[in-house]
Amino acid sequence: MSAARARANHELYLGKILIAAWRRELAREDVPAATLAQAFHLAVRNHLVAAYGWFLLAISQGEVPPQGLPQRCEELPPMPEGRVFPPEINEFRQLEASGWLRELLQAVTIDMPGTRQSGNLASAALMAPGIEQLEHWLQQLQGLFERMGDALDEY
Repeated sequence: MSAARARANHELYLGKILIAAWRRELAREDVPAATLAQAFHLAVRNHLVAAYGWFLLAISQGEVPPQGLPQRCEELPPMPEGRVFPPEINEFRQLEASGWLRELLQAVTIDMPGTRQSGNLASAALMAPGIEQLEHWLQQLQGLFERMGDALDEY
């Protein structure tokens, strides 16, 4: 297994750990769910995006470019002369353009819930995807990594 694939798998593992911790904290009900989302959401998402970046490098057999770990196909270093990107990169490009991967890669800001007005128990809802969505993205990435990893092993 390439070092980039190992790093991608490790980032997925870290994301799983954070999701499990988030679920445990939700079950304890000591901290409001919106506050937990503020604490965990971006950290989980960052691990998933990093996993994707490392896997892009594994698929393209590239090195980390000077600008840092790629987050999208367009950020991959160019292929050496005489080589083309593998077909898996085209599938990733399609998912980045429209699909679950596009949603994962969109920048998300998690705002503080609004302050309540006197006599009103409602507060602003959190505008970021919830834990279930992050789990779904993790499972989607894991499935792609397994399927495409098997194809890589055949090369």
